[in-house]
Amino acid sequence: MLNKTLDKRSDAYALLHALGASARLLRHLQLVGEAADALIDIYNSLALRFDARLIELGAAVHDAGKIVFPEELDGPGARHEAAGQALMLANGVPPAVARCFVSHAAWQEPGNSFEELSVALADKLWKGKREEELELRVIDMIAAQRGQLRWDVFTTLDSAFEDIAAGGGERLRRSIV
Repeated sequence: MLNKTLDKRSDAYALLHALGASARLLRHLQLVGEAADALIDIYNSLALRFDARLIELGAAVHDAGKIVFPEELDGPGARHEAAGQALMLANGVPPAVARCFVSHAAWQEPGNSFEELSVALADKLWKGKREEELELRVIDMIAAQRGQLRWDVFTTLDSAFEDIAAGGGERLRRSIV
């Protein structure tokens, strides 16, 4: 057990490297982190109350279970989700961050936090994929926090999500190591 404290994204990457993460996996996590940063910027511009650190760290480690199941980096599979959560908990990662391993794929399930849904959204948008139901869940949470209706914030957020997704092709090109 490394029992490393995660205060920032670079701590997460150092932990993953020490656990044997491939350069390709680390690159993927960095690119998802870019999309997460863009979401954080949008949320800050809207003066939302949220845990930016949880989004940052969740995005930085959400696929770490692919250290254990590297074949899932190139192909389908969900074994990496529970494995990643267990691996991170065994290495002292806070439970809220480790939960992102499961919730980023199970975002349709009830009870996911705004931050967990944001990690899931970053994991879609980084490659240019739009996931309407996920985006609407995030939009609805933002509207509720602001005391507004969905459509009062929809246009702003839809445009912002499209801007992030528009960079997906370029990020995919950079994902090749």
